[in-house]
Amino acid sequence: MRKFFVGFMLMGLLFMNIPNQVTLAQRELESIIIEVEDDAHKWKEYIEKYHPRVEVIHVYDTLLQGLALKGTVRNLERVEKLDFVEHSFPEQTYQVHINESVPFVLEDKDPFRSTPYTGKGVKVGVIDTGIDYTHPDLKKNYKGGYDVVDLDEDPMETLETQGEPTLHGSHVAGIIAADGKLKGMAPDAELYGYRALGPGGIGSSVQVIAAIEQAVEDGMDIINLSLGSSVNGPDWPTSIAVNQAVEMGVAMVISNGNSGPAEWTVGSPATAVKSIAVGASTPPIQIPYLYDSLSRKAIPVSPMMGSVPWDLRKTYSVASAGLGKQISTNLRGRIALLERGDITFTEKAMMAQKAGAVAVLIYNNEDGKLQGAIEGEVTIPVASLTQQQGKWLKKQIADTNNWLETKYQTHQDTMASFSSKGPVTWNWDIKPDIVAPGVAITSTVPGGYRDLQGTSMASPHVAGALALLKEAHPEWGPEKLKAALLSTATVLKEENGENVQPISQGMGRIEPLEAIKPSSILYNGRLAFGRILDDTETRKTTMTVENASDEPQDYRFTIPKQERGVRFQLPLSFTLQPGEKKTVPISLAIHQRHLQTEQSFVQGWLELKDNHKTYQLPYLALTKEAKFPRAMGLEFSLKPFSDEEYQYKLYLPLAADVLEVDLYDPETLRYIRPLFTEEEVERGVVEGTLSEKEVGQEGTYLAVVTVKKDGVTQSFETPITIGQTFP
Repeated sequence: MRKFFVGFMLMGLLFMNIPNQVTLAQRELESIIIEVEDDAHKWKEYIEKYHPRVEVIHVYDTLLQGLALKGTVRNLERVEKLDFVEHSFPEQTYQVHINESVPFVLEDKDPFRSTPYTGKGVKVGVIDTGIDYTHPDLKKNYKGGYDVVDLDEDPMETLETQGEPTLHGSHVAGIIAADGKLKGMAPDAELYGYRALGPGGIGSSVQVIAAIEQAVEDGMDIINLSLGSSVNGPDWPTSIAVNQAVEMGVAMVISNGNSGPAEWTVGSPATAVKSIAVGASTPPIQIPYLYDSLSRKAIPVSPMMGSVPWDLRKTYSVASAGLGKQISTNLRGRIALLERGDITFTEKAMMAQKAGAVAVLIYNNEDGKLQGAIEGEVTIPVASLTQQQGKWLKKQIADTNNWLETKYQTHQDTMASFSSKGPVTWNWDIKPDIVAPGVAITSTVPGGYRDLQGTSMASPHVAGALALLKEAHPEWGPEKLKAALLSTATVLKEENGENVQPISQGMGRIEPLEAIKPSSILYNGRLAFGRILDDTETRKTTMTVENASDEPQDYRFTIPKQERGVRFQLPLSFTLQPGEKKTVPISLAIHQRHLQTEQSFVQGWLELKDNHKTYQLPYLALTKEAKFPRAMGLEFSLKPFSDEEYQYKLYLPLAADVLEVDLYDPETLRYIRPLFTEEEVERGVVEGTLSEKEVGQEGTYLAVVTVKKDGVTQSFETPITIGQTFP
């Protein structure tokens, strides 16, 4: 069917008598990055000799063996079919973490400025959607970079004329080193932009790895990646590249992801062992809520993206105005209550504004939270409600002419609900490493400023903090920078006073000023004991303690509170001279029969004291009851420049007896056919190709991936498209 359609289109072009356009399309240059086997330089010479019409733009030989090429589609297709080409676009998709950003009113916009250090002389690379280097707050510190998408030296954000415009990289860069109306964490740091994500904030693993390599070659001290994938594994290619970059002397800061509060949601490359994976906490913010004094009921207010802050300081009546298409209700000086549906949120808000409303509440027409955005010249606050909240307000307030008061509650140092959680599969590591403010962060975007939220906003706070540390201690490498930052973090608390779980916050929230001059530095302070399958088993790990003060210090562990089935063996007290290090063992014995029924994790905190401070050390062990994803990250697509061969790629943290992918109708969930089956599959990255005949009829399907191992069966589903879709 597809071939017939294409043929029909070509015939139409001939009848329209525009052969020049066809010729131009055939000659239009494209850019790709390919991975090759063994030595990339050898294959560069081969291409230059036997495919002279394909230009080799760049050779990648550090973090991957690859070539950046430019040529016509026809010539690139010939190269892509060569035997030494291992991979090419597209691969695992990476996307910026702002899909559900909701602005809040940030009470303290600059919580970290009390420091003599400004990041002067420190090079920070931002691998993202690009940077608007013309922005008045960014142009002073912008020093250069590279565009891995277009393969040129102009890493500008995607403009509207080039596709879906982007702003994410500029927002991230501003948090790190804005120097103008806004001040970033390190306002004198040198900013370098590496555009690895194109229109709409989408890119591939090859582009991300190529950008990392370019940034390493350019001599970055710190690299920030506010991006991620759905693959929760430590040895996905981007995670491996991050570890290699750290080994080459670069501190790598990665956003943890916005798929919380579920466990196992941290994604590569934040899963890299040597990275600093960053979760999101709340800075000091005032969250508004509506309060009815008669019923003593409080309803939280969630301002929509793009709305002005909800800043009502008086009591107002509420008027219901239906869907808001034609408003006859008197709204002057009142809060308009509107139902979702028929017209856009902006149109509803504009209608209410014209009718004199002081604010707008839009409630959902189905179960669940309502996410939305406001555009245009709306000057009154607009917020969303659930369907249940909206119906209650209509019945109890609007229909009875009661009045509502807006009250405000200050939130600080709590975990953001969207922040992804660990642990990591396969090595069972604790992630995130640390958390930083990621809610209601005002920063630079093309044409101005905007509040955004996400771990994407938390990560650059840490990158900026590292720039301050690097300026203060230029001799410190990435391992010591990371250890100092983690050692001095503040552990966040739940409302009941208990510490937030290690798999949510890692070592806690950053304290940059303390990290600049720590009394002690703890290496491997996150104590991961792995997955324990035997009924009774003892595991041992080690940590290294460095006395960073100028005086001798005594160190002692506090005996933890007794817990059934859990016993620790801790080191005896010891003394370290200034600058001295000591590696100490810590053992954990687990008796699974004495644990709580179906307990998946043994996690908590140990205490270590020096002469000045008490350090909280998170620990984690998995029991045999732990349930974790056994397959993830299925990517399926046509091979580049081909309409007959498909490629797939996914990740298995453990080996599988059987791996099956079956296709279902996405609407009726009716079983259609199998896509492929593999047996005795090794753990790690699984990839392969399928012919057009093997994949079958074109269309959009629900792919159900099933893994079977030792009697355990687990499945996950994801949509895939076979062939190409046409309007």
